[in-house]
Amino acid sequence: MSNIIVEQRADPWVYLHHDGYYYFTGSVPQYDCIELRRAKALEQLQEAEAVTIWHKHESGPMGGYIWAPEIHYIDGKWYIYFASGRADANFAQRIYVLENEAENPLQGNWLEKGQVTTNWESFTLDATTFVVAGKRYLVWAQEDPAMGRGTNLYIAEMSNPWTIKGKQVMIAAPDQAWERIGHHVVEGPAVLLRNNSVFITYSGSATDHNYAMGMLVAEDSSDLLDARSWRKVEGPVFSTNEQTKQYGPGHNSFTTSPDGKQDILIYHARSYKEIEGEPLFDPNRHARAQAFTWKQDGMPDFGYPGMVECM
Repeated sequence: MSNIIVEQRADPWVYLHHDGYYYFTGSVPQYDCIELRRAKALEQLQEAEAVTIWHKHESGPMGGYIWAPEIHYIDGKWYIYFASGRADANFAQRIYVLENEAENPLQGNWLEKGQVTTNWESFTLDATTFVVAGKRYLVWAQEDPAMGRGTNLYIAEMSNPWTIKGKQVMIAAPDQAWERIGHHVVEGPAVLLRNNSVFITYSGSATDHNYAMGMLVAEDSSDLLDARSWRKVEGPVFSTNEQTKQYGPGHNSFTTSPDGKQDILIYHARSYKEIEGEPLFDPNRHARAQAFTWKQDGMPDFGYPGMVECM
């Protein structure tokens, strides 16, 4: 069953703006630029014009692989968070931010606001931002050199859309078996605010059929900068389904139907299991969409990938 909204776009991010458009971005197979497209319906995104709004540098920082852009609208301006390596080190990822004051982000000028400086320099990617009780937070994945190879999830408060303040706090490490297949990874956080709770979904393991989604939960009235406020759900909440032929679902985002009444999960997955070579260079992680519901205990019920067609 197909629920593809854009083919060959991994790490999909969809934002429904008050102008009625869905804005879409994601990793392009060449990892060399950031593109945006928009449409009034999710099923129209595949045919929408894809506008390249930024290209990687020819040298130095922001010259390596460009991964997982996200578009956000903050205080009347557009921001894109993305990860990039250096021209001489494609995988030396750091987080960077672009800003645009135009009403339509497919137009106007995108200004480079620079690197998001975290508490130490190391492999860093997949930043997302959200607001609870008037405070803006950043959540991202980063390697702690003292802990060895692999990424953890961190949270920090922000002083503006491109600057964190204070100490970053680790809220998740790859400590479950499903997060440690191929690589020790928790990454790709996405935030869902509902039922007096903060839900953070994330993805783990290598980017083949083992890739899957997990989830953290905190009460929205708790101290989100206290690691003890966060509870990790045991096991993945969304994973490969052989019956629907959707493999390695993950790196998700959330949106809603135009009227806001239906919650929608956006994610990528392949249509086949066997991959030749490095999974990152297999281009067929397609962006997909499907509706999800809520359990009586207030937790989201994502079902399984491919259980419903595209909205």
